[in-house]
Amino acid sequence: MAIVSFVGAGPGDPDLITLKGYKKLQSADVVIYAGSLVNKQLLDYCKKDAEIYNSAEMDLPEIIDRMDISVKAGKDVVRLQTGDFSIYGSVREQIEEMKKKDIPFDFVPGVSSFLGAASQMGVEYTVPKISQSVVITRMSGRTPVPEKESIQSFAKHQTSMIIFLSVQGVRKVVRELLEGGYPESTPAAVIYKATWPDEKIVEGTLADIGDKVKEAHITRTALIMVGEFLGDEYNYSHLYDPTFTTGFRKGKKDVTK
Repeated sequence: MAIVSFVGAGPGDPDLITLKGYKKLQSADVVIYAGSLVNKQLLDYCKKDAEIYNSAEMDLPEIIDRMDISVKAGKDVVRLQTGDFSIYGSVREQIEEMKKKDIPFDFVPGVSSFLGAASQMGVEYTVPKISQSVVITRMSGRTPVPEKESIQSFAKHQTSMIIFLSVQGVRKVVRELLEGGYPESTPAAVIYKATWPDEKIVEGTLADIGDKVKEAHITRTALIMVGEFLGDEYNYSHLYDPTFTTGFRKGKKDVTK
């Protein structure tokens, strides 16, 4: 039976699609891809006679109708979405409409851009004794954010924060972060199109990151990264500590005794 597979395209580099996603894309009869953000090089993995549709030029009813027509014709469909579709992927609305038409579907997760960004920066979001939590959020815009989830309210925790879809208002974001509790000295970075060939990274602190981003002319397709995980302070974990006993090895000198 034909099916619609939601596939996370990865952060940009076409090699960062998962193997399962690659196989789905390679065998699909129909591909509906998010043309405004997905790297078009991924379409090189499609078979030559695959039908290709750019969802940037389609509205929701048109996308669902194309899925419905294709599946009823016995054609497997890949809905190729950005990064991992579980974050700002507009998947729920598609699923609800597909259920109304009994269109079968499955999910193939991808690599989110916030993970690609960390890899490109060579950082870990969860540094022992520095930060053990990650907040993923966005500023309010045409899509509103609940007041209880405002950037300012999250900032009081001063944990690692990744802010999507907000670089166009970077100065407003900085203002809310400062009002929420982060000091001006907090390390910050903005990464434009992480893992793409034209990737651009801007580093600084909350005191100057807004000006640096404006100077770099970055206005879209970028993540704002904030927190001490970007700084010079760090601590080693217990995981590989030679004195620490785990379920797989005994510490050379067990400090618990």
